[in-house]
Amino acid sequence: MTRTLGIGLAGLGRMGRIHATNLTSRCGAARLAAVYDANADVARALAEELEVPWAASYAELLERADAVAIATPTGTHAELTAAAAEAGRHVFCEKPISLDRPTTVETIEAVQRAGVVFQVGFHRRFDPDWVAAAARIHAGELGEVTLFRTSLRDMTPPPPEFLAGSGGFFVDVTVHDLDVARWLVGEVVEVTAHGTASDPAFAAIGDIDTAVVVLRFENGALGVIDNSRSARYGYECSSEVMGSAAIARIDAPRRHGYEWRTPGLASHELPRDFEERYPWAYAEELDAFARCVRDGAPPRVSGVDALAAFDLAQAADRSWRTGRPVALTPQRTETGVRYETTEKDEVRV
Repeated sequence: MTRTLGIGLAGLGRMGRIHATNLTSRCGAARLAAVYDANADVARALAEELEVPWAASYAELLERADAVAIATPTGTHAELTAAAAEAGRHVFCEKPISLDRPTTVETIEAVQRAGVVFQVGFHRRFDPDWVAAAARIHAGELGEVTLFRTSLRDMTPPPPEFLAGSGGFFVDVTVHDLDVARWLVGEVVEVTAHGTASDPAFAAIGDIDTAVVVLRFENGALGVIDNSRSARYGYECSSEVMGSAAIARIDAPRRHGYEWRTPGLASHELPRDFEERYPWAYAEELDAFARCVRDGAPPRVSGVDALAAFDLAQAADRSWRTGRPVALTPQRTETGVRYETTEKDEVRV
């Protein structure tokens, strides 16, 4: 048997627990080597529940594992990634790498110098439905892409304490759709965003809970993204890509595989959140990371891909705040595509 990759998990909040469950029950190429959390009692309790070791410090976690998965608060991602790379450990990191662009770039350069595998957590690239659609689009079966449309709507908003460190609506929510847009269609040359806060709590902190983003792609296609933090009816993540020969549509699946029918009405349950919608995608992204380490293949979502999505999210935020479209130029480098804009406050690399 091929040896599984022992992954040390840092951060045991909601995403960390999802990863812990997958590493102990759903992954085939990866296993949970140890857990760590800033709250030692949390780490100890989960370790006992899952029957795995726990680490009293991040340094100890690095010693116990071949690689690390970082699911800690966003403000710690860059520091922990750089420390793991310096120790020669491969890194899976939840998005975003940092809320600060220069720090993001420095972190990417640090892992490149260390020569370790670095994958960022854009889970839709590992969901079977999205992967199948992408394969046929990239094979040319769709023809010339003309329109991209996607919706990402949460059932209920996150707590206020999360919003304070989330980086804002576009970096936290829309960034997933922007990554998918690049993946399925191509590079973006213009972003226009409109947003509103239907809940006064969002307006009070200078944020929004609903947005529409319009994209212009380098290949001439158009894109429309609609997002909501509080759709109330359930969790929805659906998309369609229209081409000259066909259209690909990815709908939000039902929570269960049955329908309840009464006179004049057919009903089925909807997913409540991303955890119910993407259970296998979260497992597969860790398995794919482990296979990259084992086989020496590049990760499906690199740090440069995460930087590109972050730049597009920042462009959407600027467009919303200024009321103007933001033009971008995709610059192709040896390590991937990086975006430049004519905005005076843009930091370029």
